[in-house]
Amino acid sequence: MSNDRVAFGVLGPVAAWDGAGAALALKGPSHRAVLARLLVARRRVVPVGDLVDDLWVAPPAGAVAAVRTFVAALRRAIEPDRARRAPATVLVTDGPGYALRADDDAVDAWRFEAAVSAAAALPAGAALDRLDAALGWWRGPAYADFADAPWARADRARLTELRLHAVERQGAVRLELGLAAEAVADLDAHATRHPWREEGWRLLGLALYVSGRQGDALAVLRRARALLVDELGLEPGPALRRLEADILHQTDELQTPAGRVWTQAAAAYDRLVAAGSRSRLESTVGLLRDLAMTGGGGLAAAREQRAATVEAAEQLGDPLLTARVIGAYDVPALWPRSDDPGLAAGVVAAAERTLAGLPTTGDDATRARLLATIAVESRGTRDARPLDCARQASEIARRLDDPALLAFALNGVFMQSCRDTGTAPRRAAIGSELVDVATRGGLVSFQVLGHLIRMQALSGLADFAAADRDAAAAEDLAARHERPLVVVFTQWYRAVRLAVAEAAAPPVVERAYRAAAERLHDAGMPGLRDGLLPLALRCLRLWHGLPDEGEDCGPYEPWARPDPATLGALPDPPAGLFTEALWCLTAEAARIAGDRATTARARAALTPAAREWAGAGSGLLTAGPVATHLRHMYVS
Repeated sequence: MSNDRVAFGVLGPVAAWDGAGAALALKGPSHRAVLARLLVARRRVVPVGDLVDDLWVAPPAGAVAAVRTFVAALRRAIEPDRARRAPATVLVTDGPGYALRADDDAVDAWRFEAAVSAAAALPAGAALDRLDAALGWWRGPAYADFADAPWARADRARLTELRLHAVERQGAVRLELGLAAEAVADLDAHATRHPWREEGWRLLGLALYVSGRQGDALAVLRRARALLVDELGLEPGPALRRLEADILHQTDELQTPAGRVWTQAAAAYDRLVAAGSRSRLESTVGLLRDLAMTGGGGLAAAREQRAATVEAAEQLGDPLLTARVIGAYDVPALWPRSDDPGLAAGVVAAAERTLAGLPTTGDDATRARLLATIAVESRGTRDARPLDCARQASEIARRLDDPALLAFALNGVFMQSCRDTGTAPRRAAIGSELVDVATRGGLVSFQVLGHLIRMQALSGLADFAAADRDAAAAEDLAARHERPLVVVFTQWYRAVRLAVAEAAAPPVVERAYRAAAERLHDAGMPGLRDGLLPLALRCLRLWHGLPDEGEDCGPYEPWARPDPATLGALPDPPAGLFTEALWCLTAEAARIAGDRATTARARAALTPAAREWAGAGSGLLTAGPVATHLRHMYVS
C-alpha cells in the first residue's frame, strides 16, 4: 500500500486508515497524542521538547526516548512497507523534531475546510451536495480523545466553529433551493444544541414559515427571544427581530425571488384561466413534469396528481386532448422498476384506450407519444406489446425528424432493452444516441438520461474510464440545471467503481453502499430504494465468499435466498438491470442444493452476459464477473 494513500482523521477520535479504508493500529493514547499534535501543526516541525511538554505535565525521566519510541511505532503503522533503513516520507525527522507531511486531501479536517470554502463559490445545487458530503465526514467532536489538551484547544474551536457555519450554510442553501421542509429537522437540532447562535434560530424560523408552519415559526422565534433575555440579558439581534415582524405581516420579502415570481404567476393564472378548461389540463401536465424533476416530495406529488389529470382528461371525451395530456408527461425514466405499479398500469390502460379512439390517420406525433408512454411505463415485463410500442414510436420519430419525440421514444427503447441478459453494449449504444439527439434538440433532461444510461452500461462492461466521463457530464448538467436526483445514481455508481476498478475491501465497499443508500430516503423513488441496499450487500458477500447476514432483500428476496426445496418452481428473475445478479444468486443456491436443472437454466440465461459484471450494468451493485459464476456452474 503506497504511503500517499494513508488517510488521517481528527473529526472525531484521532484515527488513521490505509488505502483500503482499514483502520491502522495506532497503539496507545500517547501514540495518538503524538500523531494529533503533529496534525495540529499542519506539516510544520514540532520540536521534541515541545512534544514532551505537551504529553506530560511533569515529564518523567526518559521522556525524550519515549517520544522517539512513539514516533517509531507510528512510522511502522503509517509506512508498513518502508525498507528498514529507508528514510520516512510521511512522518519525517526534520531538524530538532518531527513533522507529518500529509497531502492536503489526506486529513479529513483539511478536506473539510477546503470543501466548505469551495461550496461558497458553487451554484446552490452543487454547493448543497458538497456541504452534505463534508458534514458527513464528522464522526464526533474534533480531537474527541484530547478534549482537555491545551495544544488542541485552538484547532478544536476553529473546526467546531467552521462546522456550525457549514450547518447554517447548508440550511440556507436548502431554503434557496426550495427545500424548506427538508431543512427543518437539521436546523431544529442545530438551534437546540447551540442556542446562542442567532443565525440558526433565524434559518429555522424562516424554514418553518416557508413550509407553511407560521405558528411554529413564531413560537421558535419567541423561544429564542426568551433564552437570550433570560440567560444572557440580551434582546435578539436585528435579523431575528426583522424576521418576526415580517412573519407577523406576511411580507413578500420572506420568499426567494423565484418564489415571488411563482406566486404572482400562479395568482394570475388562477384569475385568467378557467378551472375546467382544456388548456388548464394541458398546462398542468407541464407543471407536473417540471415538479417531477425536483425529486423527493415533488416526484411523489407529480405521480399522485398525474393520475387525476389523466382521469379528468378522459372524462371530457376528447381522445386527442387525452392523448396530449398522457403524452406530454415525458419525464426521463432510468430505473426499470416502477415506483407505483398501480399508477403505471392505469396510465398504460388509459394510453391503450386513447390509442384505440384516435383517428387511424394523421397526428402521428401524438400517436408516437402514446406508444412511447406505454413502452416507458411497462417496466419489469417481457411482454411483446411494450417492446413493439417502443419500436413503432422510434420509427415514427425518426421519420418525422423530431428530436424531442425521438428522445422520449428512445427512453422507451431503453426501458424495453432491460428485459434480456447481456444487453450492456446495446444499452450503451442507446445512451450514446440519446445524448446526441438530446444535445441536438437542447433537451437537457434527456442529455442527462443518456449519460446515466451509458454510465450504467459501461459499468457493466467494466469500462470505468468511459463511465467516469459520463458520470461527470451528468453531474455537470445536473449542477447547472438543478436536477437533484442525478447524484443519487452517480454516488451509487462510484461505490460500484470502488468495488470493481479499485478492488476495495468489502468493508470499504459496504460503507460506500450505505452512504449512497442515505440519499434514497427522501428521493421519492421507492421502486429503486426498496430492497436495494440489502441486495447490494448480499451480492457483495456472495462475490467475496463472505457469510450471508440474512438482511431481507424485499422484492428480490425470492432470488436472493431461494428455498432449496422449491428451486425447480422458481420463476425467472424479473426483467431489469439486476437480472444477471439475481441469476448468479439463484445459481449458487442451485449448486449448493445439487439442483442441476436450475443450474442449467441459470447457465443458459447468463451465457449471453459472459463478458459483463453481474449487476454492475445497473450502476448500483455487482455480484462479480459473470464468467466466474459460469465457471463455478460448469465445475459443479
